[in-house]
Amino acid sequence: MEHKHIYDAEGNQLCCTQQEKIYTNAGAEDLLKERHNKNDGHYHGIKYRTELDHDTSTEHTEADGHDHSSGKESTFKMFYLPIISFFLLFFALALDHLIPQTWFNDWVRLVWYLGAYAPVGFPVIKDAIGAISKGEVFSEFLLMSIATIGAFAIGEFPEGVAVMLFYSIGEVFQTLAVKRAKANIKSLLDQRPDEVTILENNQARKIKAETAKIGDIIQLKSGEKLGLDGELLSNSASFNTAALTGESKPDTKTKGESVLAGMINLNTVAQVKVTTIYTDSKLSKILEMVQNATAQKAPTELFIRKFAKIYTPIVVLLAVLITILPYFFVDNYDFSQWLYRALIFLVISCPCALVISIPLGYFGGNGAASKNGILFKGSNFLDIIANIQNVVMDKTGTMTEGVFKVQDVVLKSDQNKDEILQMVNALESQSTHPVATAIHQYVGKVDSNIKLENVEEISGHGLKAMVNGKDMLVGNFKLMDKYDIAHDVDFGSIVYTIIAIAYDRKFIGYLTIADSIKEDAQLAVDKLKALGVKTTMLSGDKSNVVQFVAKTLGITNAYGDLLPEDKVSKVKEIKAKNETVAFVGDGVNDAPVVALSDVGIAMGGLGSDATIETADVVIQDDMPSKIPMAINIGKQTKKIVWQNISLAFGVKAIVLILGAGGLATMWEAVFADVGVALLAILNAVRIQRMKF
Repeated sequence: MEHKHIYDAEGNQLCCTQQEKIYTNAGAEDLLKERHNKNDGHYHGIKYRTELDHDTSTEHTEADGHDHSSGKESTFKMFYLPIISFFLLFFALALDHLIPQTWFNDWVRLVWYLGAYAPVGFPVIKDAIGAISKGEVFSEFLLMSIATIGAFAIGEFPEGVAVMLFYSIGEVFQTLAVKRAKANIKSLLDQRPDEVTILENNQARKIKAETAKIGDIIQLKSGEKLGLDGELLSNSASFNTAALTGESKPDTKTKGESVLAGMINLNTVAQVKVTTIYTDSKLSKILEMVQNATAQKAPTELFIRKFAKIYTPIVVLLAVLITILPYFFVDNYDFSQWLYRALIFLVISCPCALVISIPLGYFGGNGAASKNGILFKGSNFLDIIANIQNVVMDKTGTMTEGVFKVQDVVLKSDQNKDEILQMVNALESQSTHPVATAIHQYVGKVDSNIKLENVEEISGHGLKAMVNGKDMLVGNFKLMDKYDIAHDVDFGSIVYTIIAIAYDRKFIGYLTIADSIKEDAQLAVDKLKALGVKTTMLSGDKSNVVQFVAKTLGITNAYGDLLPEDKVSKVKEIKAKNETVAFVGDGVNDAPVVALSDVGIAMGGLGSDATIETADVVIQDDMPSKIPMAINIGKQTKKIVWQNISLAFGVKAIVLILGAGGLATMWEAVFADVGVALLAILNAVRIQRMKF
C-alpha cells in the first residue's frame, strides 16, 4: 500500500513521529504540491518555505529511492490494495476449512496468507527499513513489521495479515481526515489567482500575478478574483470578501478605497491600481501566518512529541523482557506463547493514536477558526485562550464602529453657523484624525477661499492656526485651558465627545461627536458572560462616554481617560489577581498592553499589516462576537484533544495489561491500536462540523 507520506527538503520520507511535527504546515505545503502537480501529475519532494508563493520551489528527488507515482496510481495503492488484501485474506480463511492440515498444505496456507499480506505489509516493511536508514529506528513501521512477522513465525498467519490490514485501513482514514482538516487552508489558497488582466495603452493583457508591478492597472470582470492589493479606480464596485473575513455578504467600495487580493468582483467591470506586490498582499500575509501556525506548539503537542520518543523504545524493551524473563520464573515455559504475548504488547503500544490525532485536533481547531474569519498564530494560543478568565477590550474600533458622526452643533447666538463650520472644516482638513473625517462628512467640501496660516497640531489636544487672519482653536477643553480660553460649558454632563471651538481668543461653541456601538457588541458581551468570562473596558476616551457605552452593553468594569501606561497598570492589577487576560484592540497603539496580556486579539479589519504582525489572534471582520467564538473554539479543541489522550491511554493501558497476562489476543491488540486511532482521528475532525 502507498501510504500518505510527507517529505523533507531533501525529499526524504518522514515516519510517524516526524510527520507529527509538521502535519499542520503540511496542510499548506501539500496543497502547494497539488497546485504544482496540476501541471505534470507527479508527486515531488518540496522545500519548506515561509512564503506561500505560487512559484514555490520544488525539487525532483528521483534519486531518493521513493515512489513518485502518478496521482491515479497513488490512489489505487492507497484505497484498493487494502481491498485486495481483504479478499485474499477471506479466501485464505476459507482455504483453512477446505484443506486438511498437512506439512504440504501448511506451506500452501503460508503462500496464500503471504499473498494476502504482501499488498499491505511489504510497503510498511520497506518504510521501516527506510526509517532505520535515516536514524528513526523506533517508528510505528518497525513495531508493525516486528509484530506481524513474529505472528507469521509462530504460525498465526490470519492475525499477522489482519494486524497489517487494519493498520493500512487506519492509514487511509488518517489521510482522509488530514485532507478534510486542511480543506479550509485549501479554500484560502484558491482565493489567490495565478493570473491578472492588466491594461496597457487601453489594451487588456494577461500576465502572471507575481510579475505585476506597483502602479499597474488591473481590469477585473464580474465574477473574477482580485490577485493583488490595490486602490479602486472605478466609481464603485461590490465585492465578496469571504476569503478575508469569512463573511460572504457584499461589501461595496467606492473610488479611492482599498481593495484586497482574494476579493471577488460581483457586478460591473472594475479597474484597480496595484499598490503592493504579490508577495506583500494582505492575503499572502494571512496565508503565511496560517502556514506557520504550528511554529509555536501547544504544550500538549510538545509533551506528546517528547513522550513518543521515550515511550516507543521502552515498549520495545518491555516486549523483549515479556518474551525472555518468564523463562526464569515460569514452569513449562513456552517460547511461542510468550512471544505471542510480546507481539500483542507491541501492536497495542504503537503511539499512532496520540502522535497523529493530537496535532490533527489542533489543526482542526485552527481550520474551524479560519473558516469563521479568526486566525490563530499558533496552537499554543488555542490552549491559552480556552482558559481566559477576563477579556479586556478597547472601546473605539472594538466595541464601537470607530466611525464618528457629528451629533449637535452648539454655538453662541451671535455666531454665523455656516461660516464657523466652514472655517472648522478647513482647519480639520489638515488632520487625519477620525474627528476630522466626521466633520468633513458633516460639512462637505472644503472652502478654498478660507486662508489658513501657521497650522499646528497639538498632540492630545487639537488644532491651532490663523484662520482668515485670526487665531482659531479646535479641540478638547484641555486645549481651551492651555490657552486660557474661558467657557461656561459643563462638559462633564455631556455624554458625547465634545469638540470645543475658540475664535479670535473667545470661546464660541462646540460640536458633539459620537461613535455608534457595533450591532453585535451586545451579543459578544452576553456570550462572554455565558462562558463565565469577565469583561473589562479600557479607553482613552472621556470617562463618561466609556461609562455610557459600558452601561449600555452591561459591562461592569469600565475605565476612561486612560493613557497607554494607565492601561498597562489596569491589566497588571487584573493579572495580580491570578486571572488570565486577553486584550482586544487594534494591536498597534495598545502594543504594551497586548505584550502584557496572555493573548493579544486584534480587530484586523481586512488584514491590517500592523495587527497581523503584533497580535496572537486576528479577527478579520472586526466583529466583537468573534471574541467569544474564538474562546469557544479553543475550549472545544482542548476538550477534543484531552478526550483523545484519555481514550488512547485508557484503552491501551487496559489491553496492555490483558495482553501481558495472556488474556488478550491479537484482535484486541488491533482494536487498541488501529481502532483507537480511528476513533481519535474521527473525534479530532469533529470540530470541523461544529457550529460556534
